[in-house]
Amino acid sequence: QVQLVESGGGLVQAGGSLGLSCAASGIIFSSNFMGWYRQAPGKQRELVASIDSGGRTNYEDSVKGRFTIARDNAKNTAYLQMNSLKPEDTAVYYCTATNRRAQTYWGQGTQVTVSS
Repeated sequence: QVQLVESGGGLVQAGGSLGLSCAASGIIFSSNFMGWYRQAPGKQRELVASIDSGGRTNYEDSVKGRFTIARDNAKNTAYLQMNSLKPEDTAVYYCTATNRRAQTYWGQGTQVTVSS
């Protein structure tokens, strides 16, 4: 059974930082493409950051230079470090894992709220 469990969300003031974690089980973590999505109220879900099995990263333009995605294959965990947070970063953040058969699994999401 695949499980992705996000943690680390919360309330922070604008300009502050938060770190999200995604603990995975039931998958061969090291071979999975990991992503962080977010969905704000009334908006479509968007891919914020991703990291492939080789450690190559990609970011949505609005978070470049502020967010950092990382993975620790020994701990089966992906991370999203978010700095210089803005109110527009407020959303539910979801962790995803995509395997080599293009099957994608989703976590339950964690709320991030940035106050102005």
